[in-house]
Amino acid sequence: MWGSSPGAATAMMLMAHAFGADARLVAFMQYLRVVFVAVSAALVARFWVGVPATAASAITWFPPLDWTAFAGTLLLAGGGGWIGARLKLPAGAFLVPMIVGAVLHASGLMTIELPPWLLAASYAFVGWNIGLRFTRPIIMHASRALPQMVLSILLLLAFCGGLAFILSEATGIDPLTAYLATSPGGMDAIAIIAAAAKVDLPFVMTLQTVRFVIVLFLGPPLARFVAKRTEKRPASTPPS
Repeated sequence: MWGSSPGAATAMMLMAHAFGADARLVAFMQYLRVVFVAVSAALVARFWVGVPATAASAITWFPPLDWTAFAGTLLLAGGGGWIGARLKLPAGAFLVPMIVGAVLHASGLMTIELPPWLLAASYAFVGWNIGLRFTRPIIMHASRALPQMVLSILLLLAFCGGLAFILSEATGIDPLTAYLATSPGGMDAIAIIAAAAKVDLPFVMTLQTVRFVIVLFLGPPLARFVAKRTEKRPASTPPS
C-alpha cells in the first residue's frame, strides 16, 4: 500500500519506515514508478507533441546564499525534527518541520533556503540509509514481485492518462498539459519536461502539488486501513 501511493515518493518511504513497513520495498516500488512516469512523460512530449530535444541545463551547485534564511531553514529542520521525535509522532521528525515550514513560508514569515548541494547531500543520505539495508533475500523477493509491480504501474499510468483525457475534454486544456498535470509522481521530472514543452506550467505544478498534499495526508490512513483488512499470515511476509 505504501509503495502504491501515487506520488510523494520520498515522504512515503520515510513514513512507511516509521509506521513499521519495509522501507526497502517501498523505495523500490516508488522509484520504479518514478522512472516509468518520467520516461513515459518524456516520450509523450517528444514523439506525440513533437517537443524538440534540448541540452541539459547546467547546475550551479554553490549559488549565493541568504545566510539569515539559510540559518532559519537549518533551525527549522533540526528543531522541528527534534520536536517531532520528542512528541513520538509517527514520522514526526519529517512531518513537523515540513508542516511548520509550509505554513511559515506560505504566510511570508519565513523564506526556505535550500541550496542544491544541501538537497543533493540530503537525498544521498536518504538513499544510503535505505539502500545499504538491502540484502540478497530482499532483492530476490523484489525481483519475484517485479512483474506485478510493473503491471500495477502501467495500470496506474493508464488510469491517469484517462483522467488527462477527461480533463482535456472538459476544460479545453491542451492534452500534453493535462497529461503532465495528472502524471502520478516524479514532480521534479515533470517540472523539467513541462518547462521544455512550453505547456501551462503553473497549471501543471498546481495539480502536481495538490496531488502531493493529498497523497501525503490521505496516504498513511488509507494504507493502514487497507493493510489491516488484507493482512496475510506471517509466513507470507517479505524476508528481513
